Amino acid sequence: MRFGIHVGQQNCGIDELRRLWTYADQNGFIWVSVWDHFYCRTDPAAPHFEAVPLMAAMACETRSIRIGCLVFAAAFRNPGLLAKSMVTIDHLSGGRAEVGLGAGWHEPEYRAYGYPFPPIRDRMDHLEESARAMTGLLTQETTTLDGRYVQLNNTYANPKPVRGRLPLWIGGTGERRTLRIAARYADGWNAAYIGPEEYQRKSEVLDQWCEREGRDPATIERSVNVGFYMGATDAAAPAAIEKMHAQLQEEAALRADGQLTGGPAEAIARLGAYRDAGAEWVNLVIRPPVDWDALQAFVEEVMPALA
Repeated sequence: MRFGIHVGQQNCGIDELRRLWTYADQNGFIWVSVWDHFYCRTDPAAPHFEAVPLMAAMACETRSIRIGCLVFAAAFRNPGLLAKSMVTIDHLSGGRAEVGLGAGWHEPEYRAYGYPFPPIRDRMDHLEESARAMTGLLTQETTTLDGRYVQLNNTYANPKPVRGRLPLWIGGTGERRTLRIAARYADGWNAAYIGPEEYQRKSEVLDQWCEREGRDPATIERSVNVGFYMGATDAAAPAAIEKMHAQLQEEAALRADGQLTGGPAEAIARLGAYRDAGAEWVNLVIRPPVDWDALQAFVEEVMPALA
């Protein structure tokens, strides 16, 4: 099993974020990503950094780790502009950038920044058009798309990615639309805050969609995001759980199955269950302030047990 770090870039300074992605790059993680929000869910006035510039900074300040965003909300950016941004970051990093797309969900930030927040059906339509557009822009000489949400007219998007194709991730667990879109367009699928049993079931649904779309399921990488509230020791575990409830508030109960809690031994058992459920890697979702002792214990005790 492999591991990544997914950071919520809220309530922190840039130095702590820089320390985190440098730590990930130097300590055996394969992935570091940010999320695409303008607001902290629990406090709209909280400090919050923007995703694209952070990815560019990570590209310049790391050496080996894959760089992504889980996931860009389709409505926030024209896919042509996003493709150009991601390819630029890809070249800055020497070919390590990856892009994730999702339908978006946090209505208050849409309203505050002047974006319409249509029903989920429309947001899913927008996601599918964006995924189709992004695939074309990153792989074809020119792309034309006359959609309801995306219009491209014989569009060039050069240069192309360093590796020839910049991997596209689809994030989400919706069985009727999201997983079908993943089967059609994605190089990787990511689910967040669900337990191993549910993850396995969703992954099997993705396999079924792949079969219907004529796609080999093995060609889609699979990852899961879990909240990182592990204690450095068993004795430190209760304080980490208190932090979880303080940060997540009402989400703590709703997302309980998708949180990594307890000490290192409990984390090893939990992550082994995700591995058995088909997750190729796990991203630790970290909301600052970072518990550096717990993160070091994870590197020293948990990762070697599951490598």
